[in-house]
Amino acid sequence: MSAPAGQPGGSGEGPGTGPHVHGYIAEGDKDALARRMHRIEGQVRGIEKMIADDRYCIDILTQISAVSTALEAVAFRLLDDHVNHCVAGALASGDPLVATEKSRELLEAVHRFTKAR
Repeated sequence: MSAPAGQPGGSGEGPGTGPHVHGYIAEGDKDALARRMHRIEGQVRGIEKMIADDRYCIDILTQISAVSTALEAVAFRLLDDHVNHCVAGALASGDPLVATEKSRELLEAVHRFTKAR
């Protein structure tokens, strides 16, 4: 969801803004997201093993669906944090350029997310 370095919202430095620091995800939430990603990684490895072991196709498809659902849950959580921190902050800043940029980023992220479905 982040912009390339050097663009507003990117990981680089913007004009006169210094490095963009995110850090809005609470430490406990960050740990929970990391645990979710580790579980998802384990599920993907399990699917790989199921394929290697010639497991029943429907069982493999069921596991793929579970991984997709788990990734969507992570994506929704990150999208929620982006809206409640980045976009809300941009709107509250009173700077129409910043608000427009964050709104554009949000819409692009939603479009990318919905295209993947």
